[in-house]
Amino acid sequence: MAGIQETDTQLVEQETTQTDAIAALAIGVSAILFALAVGAMFEVISLTGTLVGIPTVKLLGGLLTIIGSTVTAYGVGSRLGYIGTNPDPSAGLIAGTGAAVPWALIGGSVASETLGLGSAGGIIGAVVVGGIAFVATVLTREDVGSTAPFGALLIVTGLVFLTGIIGPTWVWNLGWEQQASVTAEFLIPVATLFTALYGGWAAAKSYGGFGARGRHMGAYVLVYLNAISIVAFLFILIAYVVIQGVPGILTGLEVGLGTGPETTILGLSVTLPFSIPFVMNGVALLNTFQGVLPAIVGTFWLVIGAVLLAVPLGVGSAVFLTEYAERGRFTQVVEVATNGLWSTPSIVFGLFGFAFLIPRFGNGKSLLSGMITLGFMLLPLVVITSREAMLSVPDEYRDASAALGVSKWQTIRSVVLPAALPGVVTGVILGVGRIAGETAPILLTMAGGTFINGGQTVDVIGGFQFTAAPPFVANPALLEATSALPYQLFALITAGVGLGSSVSDPNAFRWATALILLIVVLSFYAIGIATRYYFRRQLRHT
Repeated sequence: MAGIQETDTQLVEQETTQTDAIAALAIGVSAILFALAVGAMFEVISLTGTLVGIPTVKLLGGLLTIIGSTVTAYGVGSRLGYIGTNPDPSAGLIAGTGAAVPWALIGGSVASETLGLGSAGGIIGAVVVGGIAFVATVLTREDVGSTAPFGALLIVTGLVFLTGIIGPTWVWNLGWEQQASVTAEFLIPVATLFTALYGGWAAAKSYGGFGARGRHMGAYVLVYLNAISIVAFLFILIAYVVIQGVPGILTGLEVGLGTGPETTILGLSVTLPFSIPFVMNGVALLNTFQGVLPAIVGTFWLVIGAVLLAVPLGVGSAVFLTEYAERGRFTQVVEVATNGLWSTPSIVFGLFGFAFLIPRFGNGKSLLSGMITLGFMLLPLVVITSREAMLSVPDEYRDASAALGVSKWQTIRSVVLPAALPGVVTGVILGVGRIAGETAPILLTMAGGTFINGGQTVDVIGGFQFTAAPPFVANPALLEATSALPYQLFALITAGVGLGSSVSDPNAFRWATALILLIVVLSFYAIGIATRYYFRRQLRHT
């Protein structure tokens, strides 16, 4: 008897290992299918082309059918006792809702369009089919409820692609007054994306043997696939802008001795050995090649001015609210106000600057008005993040400092602020990323046009003048209208300016400007991240 029991145990372990490998393979195929769907969505993969010698849509349909059949067979095998698992009595309401939604869409579409029953028939079909999927998921044991409805969804979607019911040229005219339509370029990647998520989740639950372990594995797969999609979207976006923008940036590029413009370095006049007109020229009617140098310089000074205004005020306010003010109605009102200000649309800040600041600075758009407006936009986030960073500093630090006889202000300056600096820098990074790309406030307060100042850059440092009368320091450059990259991009789209002296290649100029804007914003991010890393290292060594 002992030998028979040992043999049975070995057989069950061997069978479980093989079935687990099949479930793991289904998870991997789901991840591949998810990646293919993302690529098709961004047109990296052509739906009319082929992959590994197979038409793309047919390949997607085949993979969906395989995954659906695998997870369904796994669930049925578990229910019949061929696979050792630990399922719960029900898959749960969340799984039931997740199954009901796509099946309701399928049922409603088939009833209204394929069967021609109209809107009323579509609603009835959606309720009936979605209800059946919900009941089949919730009222059956977890192994069947977590696999059969979702596996059937993948099989149906895969067969629709395989049979050509929905192919690369498929179009669904919705018949609305706006003549809207759903095309295969949209439906196939989106349907593949979501069904791959369902398939990966069901396969992960199967691999985990259902129950608590299976639910955890299913959640991990969903989180990982979503994280991968976010990273992929970021890289695809950056890659697309780079591919479109690099040719425009390199237009007119010259490399060699004496080819670049003259510049002054340490008091010496030097001719650069290269010339990149796009980043060294402005926009002027007589330019051989147009550029965005004034917009780059304007964006730089705009961000610097906003940070110089917002960071001292924001950090000081956070210190007062956290370390000095009593927790009560006042601090609650300030907290609500700062959250509301951060949620306020940027156009409202722009209107404020247009109505309040411009009349006080000579009734003209100016760099100073733009700095102050964007500084007000940045201020709420600096207050919020600085306050949270200071609240996260353990009270033990303050108590230990007070026990040594250190004053409150010295404790704040020497203990609280250094410990909170990484969080403060994080808030500034997030805020700079937002204000550096704003267009509406710049349009209303700072920008004066596409062909501004003859393509000359604003000279803020050289514009300072000292006078004997108040305010003793003046800077006319701050009161001049200038440009910035977000507004420049908007102006180029509306004006159709090209890379040459004519309006040729407007799209190349726009994409090149977008790439420069992306580089500038990422540069600010890099500076902020490096600063945060530096302060964190300093904290570790103290």
